[in-house]
Amino acid sequence: AVVSTQSTGTVLTVNVSRVVLQLLVKAHQKSKKFKVLVTQSEEGPLMVKELNAQGIQATQILDASIGYVMERVSFVLVGAVGVVENGGLINKIGTYPVAVMARSLNKPFYVAVESFKFYRNYPLSQLDLPNDARYEDPEEKNHPEVDFTPPKYINKLFTDLGVLTPSAVSDELMKLYI
Repeated sequence: AVVSTQSTGTVLTVNVSRVVLQLLVKAHQKSKKFKVLVTQSEEGPLMVKELNAQGIQATQILDASIGYVMERVSFVLVGAVGVVENGGLINKIGTYPVAVMARSLNKPFYVAVESFKFYRNYPLSQLDLPNDARYEDPEEKNHPEVDFTPPKYINKLFTDLGVLTPSAVSDELMKLYI
């Protein structure tokens, strides 16, 4: 994946992701040198702990500091709760503002995801996500668990099907469901 081609630099990730963790560990095992910034979010400290345990230099940052740190970032790499038909991303809350900031500073935004997380839905905004996807408890609607990142903010998706552009997700979904 992209980390294996980068020898130095800083990766920014959001929350914790098993797939992102595996990619970073593999790159580190191949003697790639990089630092990782992890947003604080709900489970960010767990990701920092896991990365540090693998010998990877990782630092937790405040969610609100992404504008400050983005200039030092080589690229953003996030996992996914789901990828929707238009190539957009459903992920832990806070992913969307990271993507917007990355794009504003011309930083690549990559998603690492397995194809079983491709989701036949076509949201156009945050409000188009079904309540069962947005909230852990649909009755408690004060704080959503996930947000939607439109495909225009995503450079590439690294999947078990290969490297995809957001527009290729629809074609892959048709292959999976037909």
